[in-house]
Amino acid sequence: MSRSVKLRPWQKRAIEAFLASERPDFLAVATPGAGKTTFALTAVRLELARSGWRRVFVVVPTQHLKVQWANAAARFELHLEPEWSTAQGGLAADIDGVALTYQQVAANPEAVRALTSNGLVIFDELHHAADERAWGDGVRIAFEGAHRRLALSGTPFRSDTSAIPFVRYRLDEAESDFEYGYADALTDGRVVRPVFFPRVGGQMEWSAPDGTIYEATFDDPLARALANQRLRTALSLEGEWLPAVLSQAHRELQRIRAGAQPDAGGLVIAMDVDHARGIAALLRDRLGANAVVATSDDPDASDRIARFSASTTPWIVAVRMVSEGVDIPRLRVGVFATNTTTELFFRQAVGRLVRWQPIAGGGRQKAFLFIPDDVRLRTYANQLADQRRHSLRKPSEDAPELAPAEADPSELDALGEPEQLSLFAALSATPLDIEEESVFDDAHDEDEPPPPPGHDDAALELTLAPLRRPPGVGVGVGSVGATANGIDPNGLEGPFAGLSPREARTKLRDLNAAVAAQLALVTGQTHAQVNAELNRRVGVKRVTEATLVQLQRRLDSGRQWLDSARRSGVGRRF
Repeated sequence: MSRSVKLRPWQKRAIEAFLASERPDFLAVATPGAGKTTFALTAVRLELARSGWRRVFVVVPTQHLKVQWANAAARFELHLEPEWSTAQGGLAADIDGVALTYQQVAANPEAVRALTSNGLVIFDELHHAADERAWGDGVRIAFEGAHRRLALSGTPFRSDTSAIPFVRYRLDEAESDFEYGYADALTDGRVVRPVFFPRVGGQMEWSAPDGTIYEATFDDPLARALANQRLRTALSLEGEWLPAVLSQAHRELQRIRAGAQPDAGGLVIAMDVDHARGIAALLRDRLGANAVVATSDDPDASDRIARFSASTTPWIVAVRMVSEGVDIPRLRVGVFATNTTTELFFRQAVGRLVRWQPIAGGGRQKAFLFIPDDVRLRTYANQLADQRRHSLRKPSEDAPELAPAEADPSELDALGEPEQLSLFAALSATPLDIEEESVFDDAHDEDEPPPPPGHDDAALELTLAPLRRPPGVGVGVGSVGATANGIDPNGLEGPFAGLSPREARTKLRDLNAAVAAQLALVTGQTHAQVNAELNRRVGVKRVTEATLVQLQRRLDSGRQWLDSARRSGVGRRF
């Protein structure tokens, strides 16, 4: 069954460049919200059609993104398993590949390497391979035998410590094979939203770790350590700065929700788990606004994010869970309430707000990120605002070209040098006038311009031929036992009709585990003995390597064994 996908012009150009490249490695840098996932999966499908079937591996920064990529791949008839672990060994024949985190790869690169030889690899936000040296080493070991490696990033990145495997560098800057920036996307129209940056000043007072009392506004020049303490004071839950900013942001969100987008959402990026929960309490108690909290210590965080994305709840508060990659298109307002001040993290936060949606009366769909008027954040915001203004102004032959923004070689976390944080104390934080640069921007109230020539999506529709898997591969996925929308009830039992292959696999494994537990109880055999016998009957070494059809047969065999044992009253095999 053929599938079609609509490509934006930049995606088409990037795919052509990927297919034309003779190098095994390809780095695509595209602004957040532009559609890197669609580009990458389309490129992989076309490469599979050209080079023959091979397994696909996606490496991502967080657990949540594994599920997100698996769901996206399913729309391209690729069955990626996000729950696979190195302890499970091999893959079932009907699994097309695996979604992994960089941390997983670093923990056991040799086990990953055993699966990835001659495969296709997508590195999502590859700069994370430099987060820890072991991550970069693990990526190199695990994937150096791959057929091709497609790396994605939302922003150009540097190599300030050690080079990332499979990336070319010019001096310290990663050299991309294709680049599509924020200004390019704004110029194309209907790709990303223009983001505006209301900046909020403040008068802060705090006790430094050495006991000295300081008082300063964001306009006062301070050394880095004191600037970090000033920012932490502004973000304190006990002061009045943060509640005032949340109130401003909530009013902006209410204005948007009262207009063309009733389900518009807001995001607050907090410093840590306790801070996130405190912010949610402020939203609830002071503003009467419901907020979802998503933190890394919560095993249900991914489900919370998914439910928020599909709901009309106004706010989500997170630490780093939604700072990068997570797709929540309805986000229109953000509050940067974290003390992480690197340019890369700031751009990732902006990326959560930029994805354009086809909504009625959507126009430019302006988004707003409220930020402390810290000089570092102000600089990053001005750089993006310059790109926005340049892209939204009317074309002019005399308009100068913008030079690319220089990366800050001293990008450091807001904590700076180690501090005795137990001795630091925020005393007060009073908001000053908000600098609403959006109000005075000439482009703020402009209507959405018509798309440029050649922007017709229909003209860029691409038909993908069916995947051609080797005999015995893909049973239950896109061939025998499956349909375009889910599992064929003729191949599996009725309850699985309409489920995706991944959902059916999870349900079948759970049912197999339940039957095995009952068999152990009735027959007196150990769980290991029962599972070994059931695996033998369907010809697999372990249940994790069973295809969907084999899982169904294993379940049927286990139920028959259980019925026979119960009728006879003895633990016997038949």
